[in-house]
Amino acid sequence: MSMHPITRAIRIRADQTAEREHSSPLHLTSSFTFEDAEQMRAAFADETDDNIYSRFSNPTIQEFIDRMCALEGAEAGFATASGMSAVFASFMAHLKAGDHLLSCNAIFGSTHTVITKYLPRYGIDYTYVDAADPRQWEAAIRPNTKMIYIETPTNPGLDIIDLAVVGALAEKHHLIFNVDNCFATPVCQTPMQYGAGLVIHSATKWLDGQGRVLGGIVVGKKELIRDIYLFCRSTGPSLSPFNAWVLSRSLETLDVRMERHASNALYIAQALEEHPKIAKLKYPFLPSHPQHDIARRQMKNGGGILCFELRGGLAAGRKFLDHLQMLSRTANLGDTRSIASHPASTTHAKLTEEERQAVHITPGLIRISVGLEHRDDILGDILQTLDKC
Repeated sequence: MSMHPITRAIRIRADQTAEREHSSPLHLTSSFTFEDAEQMRAAFADETDDNIYSRFSNPTIQEFIDRMCALEGAEAGFATASGMSAVFASFMAHLKAGDHLLSCNAIFGSTHTVITKYLPRYGIDYTYVDAADPRQWEAAIRPNTKMIYIETPTNPGLDIIDLAVVGALAEKHHLIFNVDNCFATPVCQTPMQYGAGLVIHSATKWLDGQGRVLGGIVVGKKELIRDIYLFCRSTGPSLSPFNAWVLSRSLETLDVRMERHASNALYIAQALEEHPKIAKLKYPFLPSHPQHDIARRQMKNGGGILCFELRGGLAAGRKFLDHLQMLSRTANLGDTRSIASHPASTTHAKLTEEERQAVHITPGLIRISVGLEHRDDILGDILQTLDKC
């Protein structure tokens, strides 16, 4: 029977035990036993797919991986303890001394630190290009360029990068195309259909959706994932089976949750766009967004994040956070509960002022992760806060 990827992801499950439970069992174990010495030898020789040790394989973790592969249209995957361990593994498994990484300049603050501070220690060079200017990309490719890395939508400025353009460029120059799809999720966009070889998620965000557990995952082409598996098998950034069980359950409701997150976000963006206290507001599915046409072409909806720049700058941004009555002030996003953050003083505070300006992180920028509360309550809290800024 042919099924939609969303249906397949819901129906994929770890094998039942003798109890024939309907919900997938939790394999909370560090290791697995063998019938005899030959079965154990064959497992360690990679001649069979038998589970050996939960650092690198476990039925509960594999269920989560298989569900994400179904949603992303990927051949294989590996789950990690956090989104940043997934990002780091995708770099270290494929880049070596003398290689060059090409990345969009608008990326998560911790990813920026990895690229600019840690990769150079291993002899890996990098170049940033403007996420909003595709003309810069091909000119920045060098003979030793190995990988193109992007986020779209970008964090936190919500620039949209044309996946088809970058995918074609990566194919032309035989580069690994590595996409952080955290903000959009696979029910909103699937980068592999545009040529991505690797797709990364911080499962901590929308995939969990309730702010409960940490997790990360890389899915993609089988031959690329194999190197990531071998790197992680030895270095150990493993996802806990319990967290994998939680995340796998969450994927069963991802599609319906993201529909509500996106419809709430669009409603609030439309209501705030002309607010006198806001100098500029960005949401991918608003016609005013600079890459609106690209967003409409490659995304099912605009996602659950919007951002706006307050006219009062840094003081107004801090005052905004201080006067919220319902929205949470926390470093996370992708929760059932709406969250407000001030990137310039939190997630991107370690960037220089020049670096923040280059990716449009202004002192008054506010990022809203729109939750599942009633949309009028979310909007009401934002409006009463704006009145005090």
